[in-house]
Amino acid sequence: MNENRDIEQVEQRDVVVVGGGAAGLSAALLLGRARRSVLVVDAGAPRNRFAAHMHGVLGHEGIDPAALLERGRSEAAGYGVEVRPGQVERADEDTDGVTVTLADGRVVRTRALVVATGLSDVLPDVPGLAEHWGTRVLHCPYCHGWEVRDQHLGVLTTSPLAMHQAELIRQWSDRVTVFTAGLGPLDEPTERRLRSRGSTLVPAAVTKVSAEAAGGLVVHTDDGGETAVDAIFTAGTPRPHDAFLDRLGLDRTESPFGSYLAVDPAGRTSSARIWAVGNVVNPMANVPMSVGAGAMTGGAVNAALVTWDFDAAVAAAPPTSWPEVATAEFWEERYASTDRTWSGRPNHSLAAIAADLPRGQAVDLGSGEGGDAIWLAQQGWTVTGLDVSPTAVARATAAARGAGLPSDRLRFEAVDVATWYGGPYDLVTTSFLHAPASKPRTEMLRHAAGLVAPGGHLLVVSHAGPPSWARPEQHQGHRFLTPDEAAAALDLDPQEWTVLLAENRSRTATGPDGEEGELDDSVLLLRRR
Repeated sequence: MNENRDIEQVEQRDVVVVGGGAAGLSAALLLGRARRSVLVVDAGAPRNRFAAHMHGVLGHEGIDPAALLERGRSEAAGYGVEVRPGQVERADEDTDGVTVTLADGRVVRTRALVVATGLSDVLPDVPGLAEHWGTRVLHCPYCHGWEVRDQHLGVLTTSPLAMHQAELIRQWSDRVTVFTAGLGPLDEPTERRLRSRGSTLVPAAVTKVSAEAAGGLVVHTDDGGETAVDAIFTAGTPRPHDAFLDRLGLDRTESPFGSYLAVDPAGRTSSARIWAVGNVVNPMANVPMSVGAGAMTGGAVNAALVTWDFDAAVAAAPPTSWPEVATAEFWEERYASTDRTWSGRPNHSLAAIAADLPRGQAVDLGSGEGGDAIWLAQQGWTVTGLDVSPTAVARATAAARGAGLPSDRLRFEAVDVATWYGGPYDLVTTSFLHAPASKPRTEMLRHAAGLVAPGGHLLVVSHAGPPSWARPEQHQGHRFLTPDEAAAALDLDPQEWTVLLAENRSRTATGPDGEEGELDDSVLLLRRR
C-alpha cells in the first residue's frame, strides 16, 4: 500500500463488511438501520451457490439462496448500505481504524471491519465429486436430507470425524452405505455400531463417482466394486477465506475442522476494531444461524461505535473546572444600546466558502443578530446559533421567523460559547470571535474544533488588519496574526486535521461615517479527518 496516499482522497466509512452472504448482509442491515455508513464488499461466491434451494430457513423454506441474497441487498440498500462487487486484498490496522485495500487498488478507510467472507469446501480428491456437488453430492443432511429421504444414500468418509456423519444420515433413510476407508481400520465395536441399524459397510477406497442413467450415482472403489446410490454425503475440508488478515497477527483457535479466527460470542476478534462472523469462523453455521450471528455482530459493532463516539466527545469537551468569567454584561449592553448593530447580511467569506460544502448540521458561535446563521439555514443547513447576549438572540430569532425559517431548521440560544458543548457538527463556524470573552480566543477556537464531527469542517473568519477608516492610534501595539500563524496557534493534531484554506480576503464595508471602505479578513478552513 502507498503510505504517502493523501488521506483526503481515501473513501471513509463507519463500517466495511467484507462478504455479502447471509451473515454479512444481516450485519450490514442492522448497522444501516443504526444510521451507520456501511460498505459491503462482495466477491459474489457464497458457499451455498451450488444449491438451487435452501431449507430450514424459517419464512423462506425452499427458496433459491440467490433470491434471499438479492432481497437482502435490496433491504440493506433501503437504509443506505452500499454493496459493491470486489475482493479485499489486504487490511492494515492502526489506533484509529482499519485501512482496507481492494484488489482493484481502491482504498477504503473504516472505523470498524466485519469479516464475513465464508469458506470453501475442499472436496476429497475423487473424480466426479465436484461435478455433482450441491445436487447429488451433499454435505449437510439438515439442508438436503429431506429431499433424498428413504433413498439409497452413501456416506464417503474422509476422516475419523466422519463417524458422526455416518450415524446421522441413518435418520433420513434405512438404506445407507458407508464407505469406511476414511475412518481408518474399524475396530469391532465401531463396526458393530454402524451395522446395528442396518448400514452396509464398504471398506475399499473410493476411486471415482460417475453419473447413473437413472439420475443417481455410481461409486467406484479400488477393488473394482461399483455401488449405485441415489446421493452421497461427504465432508469437504473447510478453508476459511481470511488470508487477507494474516499480516495483522490476530489470535486463532484450532479445532478438528482447522484453524479459525478466535472470536468472542459477539464476533469480536483479538483486535478491538475487527469482527468476524458466519462460516469464516464457524463451518457448521447454516443460513439461519449465520443470519442470527450477523445481527448480533452488527449490534456489537454499533455498540462499540457508540462508545467511541462518546469517548471522543468527552475528550473534546471542556474541563468542568474552567472558571466562569462573566462576559454577558458587556455584549448585552453593546446590543441593547442600539436598535441594530449589524447589517443582517452574511459574512462574504463565509457565504463564498460554505456554498461549496455539503449540507448538514451547523453551529455558528458568536452568532450575534443572526445574519450568518440565517443565510446558512436558507441554503439548506440545519443551524444552531449561539451568542452570549439575550438581546442579540431575541433579534436573531425574530429575524429567522420573519424569514420563514422554523425552529427545527434554525434556533438560537443565549450561552457562553467558551463553555458550551454540543454536537458534533458538520460545520462549526465563527466570525470575529474577539474579546472580551470568558477565555483567550485561541483557547475558544480549540474548543470549537472539538465540536466538529469526523469529516466536518471548522471555518474561522478573523480580522487580518485594521479597517481602512481606522485611526492609527486605535490599533497601536496590536499585531494581527497571519492565517498561517493563526492555524499554528490552534496546534491541532495534523494527523486528525487538514488545513484546506489559510488566506487573507478583502471586502467592502461601511465605516462609522457611512462611507465605504476596505476590510481584510483572515480565513481558515480546516477539515477533521
